[in-house]
Amino acid sequence: MKAVVVLADGFEEVEAVTPIDLLRRAGVTVVIAGLDGLTAKGARGVVFGCDTTLDAVEDWDALILPGGGPGAQRLSESTMVKRAVERSLERGTWLAAICAAPAVVLGTQGFLQGKRFTGYPGTEKDGFGGRYVVEPVVIDGKLITSRGVATASSFALMLVEKLAGADMAAEVAKSVLLA
Repeated sequence: MKAVVVLADGFEEVEAVTPIDLLRRAGVTVVIAGLDGLTAKGARGVVFGCDTTLDAVEDWDALILPGGGPGAQRLSESTMVKRAVERSLERGTWLAAICAAPAVVLGTQGFLQGKRFTGYPGTEKDGFGGRYVVEPVVIDGKLITSRGVATASSFALMLVEKLAGADMAAEVAKSVLLA
């Protein structure tokens, strides 16, 4: 299994590193793809090195979009991200977004039509043709959404479960004292 985490300057560090870490603990190959190059600066000033750029990634089993207002805005303005989301939907791979990303990236592009979703409080005001749910993690088909930093572990463990199985998710949760 392979997951791609897309980073744009202004991303929320915890929402990126938690899925990266827990998925790697589960044995999932995680590719950190920079939107604009091989480094991305988080909302709190932490600079991450990326494995590659988004335009160089061919395939994946999960596409993960961290939040952070400025980072989510940059993702939403990218035609590469829009094409990547469309490819995920066409191929039936997992599409995961947390915090501002469900609304700002997916909602504004019309990808939440008819879907149950969650995200950072206040980002749901437009509805985007979907149904906002106040839960830590919401799954609708192959779409996984989550609320923010406080739910990053639950979000990451759900990704582990979907990509590596429930037993592995329980094992990873126990190993990091989340269970």
